[in-house]
Parts: sequence; structure tokens; C-alpha cells
Amino acid sequence: MELGKKYNERTLRRMRQFYILFKDEKWSPLRTELTWTHFRELLALKNMNKINYYIKITEEQNLSVRELRQKIKSNEYERLDDKTKEMLIKKEEPKTEDLIKNPILIKNTYNTDNITESLLKKLILENIDDLLKQLGVGFTYVGSEYPIKIGDRYYFIDILLYNIKDNKYVVLELKNTEVKKEHFGQIKAYMNYVDKNLKTPNQNPTLGIILCKKDNRFIFEYVTNDNVIDREYALI
Repeated sequence: MELGKKYNERTLRRMRQFYILFKDEKWSPLRTELTWTHFRELLALKNMNKINYYIKITEEQNLSVRELRQKIKSNEYERLDDKTKEMLIKKEEPKTEDLIKNPILIKNTYNTDNITESLLKKLILENIDDLLKQLGVGFTYVGSEYPIKIGDRYYFIDILLYNIKDNKYVVLELKNTEVKKEHFGQIKAYMNYVDKNLKTPNQNPTLGIILCKKDNRFIFEYVTNDNVIDREYALI
């Protein structure tokens, strides 16, 4: 009664929960920059590994409470693979590509199940910022249908990105089918072109991402996949 309505039973229980969760944690200066409203969103998660992940990305990406809430709602932590989660628990630094979510969520604003590759690309480009955020830190948009010339023929990269943090180009190819072995040959050719014609000596080798309707672990085991990863997409 003396301190006001904000100090009700519910708030006091949250403060107690906050203490129980974090009393043994080592705190970085950045972590203290999160607001109490941020932590109220995090306290509902209860799982400390999950909470630490969202604290980390909130710090790195300077997330507002609304943005943090959206990431939690989209089950971003759950969309990381088990290997990456284990690295985060052990406080090892995962590669940028390890943090790319699976599946990638695409807003289906046209409300149709007949998704061609052309329509998939249109949906992505209409909300390109959302895609870049799902991929992780440092991704920027370069262009779509990016033209390259191999021999006397022109080819077109579906979406060309650049990762500022890793200092490398990223070739993104879209497939509205299960991933096939020929998709790896196609994207490797595009990546080789970028490495020979766009990449400068101080830049790192190009990363390739195949965004497909369904992955195929068996195909992935038997193809040359250096710097190539595949991720499924899910329409929401």
C-alpha cells in the first residue's frame, strides 16, 4: 500500500522468480541494459538455456520488447538444431550459418497453397527485413534475379545477400520442391562465379543457402556441400 499498485502480489512473485533464476548467473554489463519489461517476457519461459539465448539476441540486435515477444512467439529457439543449442549451452561460438533457423517462416499474404518459386520469391521480397532477421546477424540485401554470365549464357541468382559480420556474399536459391542433388550443382556454380568475379581478396568464401519445401538428409550426405546449407520454409 505504501509503494503503490505496481508492487502487487503478482509483481512480487515475478521479482522472486527473477532472483531464483538469475542468482547464480554471471552478469555482463550488457545484460543489465535489458529492461524489466524485457525480463517479464523472459520469465515466462522458465528454461534457462532458452532465456539465455533470447537475452543474447536481444543484446546483439537491440530488440524492443515487441520484437522480443515476436521472436519468442515464432519459437525461434526451438527452430535451432540440437548441435547449435548444445554449443550455446557450452558457451561456444557457433558459426553464422549454425544460427539460421529451420524452418524459415514465410508470411503467405496471398493465402494460397499453390506456391511457385516465383510467388515464393515475391512473398520473401515483400517482407525482406523479416527474412534477414530470421537468418541472423549481419545479413543485408544485395539484389534479386542477380545476373551472372557463365560462358555465353546468362543465369540469374534468385537472391544475393551479403553478411557484414562474416564479410562474405550469400547466394540464396529457392526451391518449391524437396531438395535434389542437381540443386547443389546449380548453387555451387553460382557460388564459384561470385568467388571468382565479385569477391575481393580480403573477403571470405561465399555461403550458399538452398531454401526448399523439404530437405533430404540422404542427398546431403552424398554431395559436395562445402559452404552450402539447406533450410526448409514454412508458410504462415
